[in-house]
Amino acid sequence: MYISEHMTPDPITVSSEVLLPEARQILNENLFRHLPVIDNKRRLVGIITDRDLRSAYPSSVATKSERMLVYGQVEKTIVADIMSRSCSTLGLQATIDDALLIFDRDKVGGIPVISEEGVVVGIFSMRDLTAAYRKLFGVGEKGSLFVGVEDDGVEHIMSRIVLLLEENSIPLSRLIRLERRGEEGKIYMRVNSRNPNQVLKLLVNNGFNLIMP
Repeated sequence: MYISEHMTPDPITVSSEVLLPEARQILNENLFRHLPVIDNKRRLVGIITDRDLRSAYPSSVATKSERMLVYGQVEKTIVADIMSRSCSTLGLQATIDDALLIFDRDKVGGIPVISEEGVVVGIFSMRDLTAAYRKLFGVGEKGSLFVGVEDDGVEHIMSRIVLLLEENSIPLSRLIRLERRGEEGKIYMRVNSRNPNQVLKLLVNNGFNLIMP
């Protein structure tokens, strides 16, 4: 699944000359946490987050005079002074797997999506990633059943599963095979059935060992 199918296209952006109070207002009003910063050709030059802004504003434990001093500085500070210039990005040909690796590696919550020319065309958030994987694995689909069986090493086990379900008119929407060194493999499937017990019984009666919690 490609990023372009799940990103937020044409996201709200700001220039590097925008003052911090304006950037903060944009984030608050639109209920998001990441704001790409662009130049006059819409090319990405950085990103500013709600965390960056919270760090710039005065601490709640500061005295009133200290807070007033910091507020005065913040009102004159532009985005360029605190934004992250080196930020993770994704291209339009990137997949959700690429995004997952970046989220895990860089510990970010949102990734700008750019064209080959560096123009911001979208943004992909952790929420987008969750929604994409939910769709990919059929989570929450009506009548869906998630089933795991042991991979016993017998040849053509995947074909056997598919054929068995097809012969019994049980729709199969996802089939995943996991292998780990030194461990027995596992096969997970998502099927659509109003009778879960029938599916489980069918698998057991045909020699498959169910994976139980």
